[in-house]
Amino acid sequence: MFRIGGSKLGAVEGAFWILERATHELALFAAVGFLIGGIDDLLIDLIWLAREGWRRMVVYTRHARAAADVWPAAEQPGPIAIFVPAWREAAVIGPMLSTAAARFGDADYRIYVGCYPNDRATIEAVAAASKNLPQVRIVVGGTAGPTTKADNLNSMWAAMLSDERADGRAVKAVVLHDAEDVVHPAEIRVFDRLIERFDLVQLPVLPLIERDKGWWSRAISTHYADEFAEAHGKQLIVREALGAAMPSAGVGCAFSRAALGRIAARNGGRPFDGQSMTEDYELGLRIAEIGGKGVFVRLPGKRGGAAVAVRAYFPDTLETAVRQKSRWMTGIALSGWDRLGWRGGFAERWMRLRDRRAPLAALVLFAAYTALAGWVVMTLCGHAPEPLSQSEIALLQINSAILAWRLTMRAGFVAHAYGLREGLGSVPRTIIANLISIAAARRALARYVHAARGGPTHWDKTEHVFPEVVPAE
Repeated sequence: MFRIGGSKLGAVEGAFWILERATHELALFAAVGFLIGGIDDLLIDLIWLAREGWRRMVVYTRHARAAADVWPAAEQPGPIAIFVPAWREAAVIGPMLSTAAARFGDADYRIYVGCYPNDRATIEAVAAASKNLPQVRIVVGGTAGPTTKADNLNSMWAAMLSDERADGRAVKAVVLHDAEDVVHPAEIRVFDRLIERFDLVQLPVLPLIERDKGWWSRAISTHYADEFAEAHGKQLIVREALGAAMPSAGVGCAFSRAALGRIAARNGGRPFDGQSMTEDYELGLRIAEIGGKGVFVRLPGKRGGAAVAVRAYFPDTLETAVRQKSRWMTGIALSGWDRLGWRGGFAERWMRLRDRRAPLAALVLFAAYTALAGWVVMTLCGHAPEPLSQSEIALLQINSAILAWRLTMRAGFVAHAYGLREGLGSVPRTIIANLISIAAARRALARYVHAARGGPTHWDKTEHVFPEVVPAE
C-alpha cells in the first residue's frame, strides 16, 4: 500500500501515480527547455531574414550576385598547400586525389597526405596515385597511428616548412580536406583570392545523399544533409554578420600562412593542438583571438550553377553516426568549454553558448521522449493524465508554434539545397536526428570523463566511401 497525501493507494494505483507525476515533471522540464532553445533559434532566424531581406532589396539591386568564374584573379597569386590526413583510407584516398587533381587543373598547389608508418595499405594507395600526380606528396609521421588528427596535420605542417625552405617560396594558404571529399574545381580560385583579405575562408559543406541505401541507412546519412543545409545556409552567415569568430568545419577551409605561423609560434611550432578532438573548430576561434578575420563564402561556381562547396558521404549507420557526433560534442561542447572558456563580446559569447548547448539539448529531448512514452503507457492502460493547467496549455501552444516554424525553416533550407522532396523528408528525419543526438551525448560525456581522468586522446574516425560516379559541378 502507498500513502499519498493522507490517502491509501494500492500498488498499481501508486505505481501509476508515480508514473503520472514523473511524466508531468519531465514534460514540464522539456517544455521549458524547448521554449528557451526555440527562442534562441528564432532570434537567429529573424536576424537571417532581416539580413537576407536587406541584401535582396538593397545590395542585389545595385550589384550583381557574384560567381566564382567571373571573379578577378588574385592580386598576388601564390602556392596553396592542401593537407589531407589519412588513417586507414586506402579505399578512398586514390580516387579522391585523382579527382582533386583533375578538377584543380594547372592551379598552383601541392597536396600533402599525412600517413602513419603502421598503415601500409594507405601509404601504398597514395604512392600508386602519386605516380601520375606530381602535386601529391606523402608525409609519413614518426608515430604509429592513430594519434590525433591534429598530430597528423602537424606532421604535414613540418613537411610543408621543409619544402618552403627547399623551394625558396612561401605558401600562401593551407587548405584542409578529408580523404573522402569531393572538391569543387573553383575552390582554389576562391581561396587564392579571398585569403588576401581574410585569415580563414570557409566554404559550405553539402553532404551527398545516398540513393541506393535502405530507408534506415539513407535516413541516417541524409540527416547530415538536413543539418548542414541549415547550418551552412543560415547559422554561419548570421555568425559572420554578428562579428563572432568563424569556426572551421575542418574541410573546405583555407587558413592564411601568416595566421598559422603566428599560432605555431605560440605553441612550440605546432599550429594544430594535438590534445584537441576538434582542432579545426578551435583553430577558427584561436585565429579570431589573435585578431585574424574569418569569412564564410557561399557562391555559385558559375551563374545559375551549383555552389562552390565540399561534398562527401557521411556515416549511414547508427553506430558510426553516434561515434562521429559524440566526438564533435566532446570537443566543442565539453572540452571546448574547458579549453576556450568564455571570451569576447556579447555576440561571441552567445555563439559559444549555442555551440555548447548540444548536451543540454539532448537531455531536454530525452526528457521529452521519456514523458511521451509515459503518457502513451498511461493512456493505453486507461489511466488518463490529469488535465493541464491554463499556463501549461499556453506553454504547449507556444512551443507547438515554434516547432512548426523551426521545421518549416529547416525544410526550406534543405529544399533549396536538395530539392522539395528532401525538404519535406527533413521533417520526419528530425526524429532520427534527435535519437542520434541523445545517444551521442551519452557517449560524449563518457569520453569527456575518460579524458579528464587522464585517458589517452586518439583519432576516433569512421569508415569512408568515395562516390563511384563523381557528381558534376
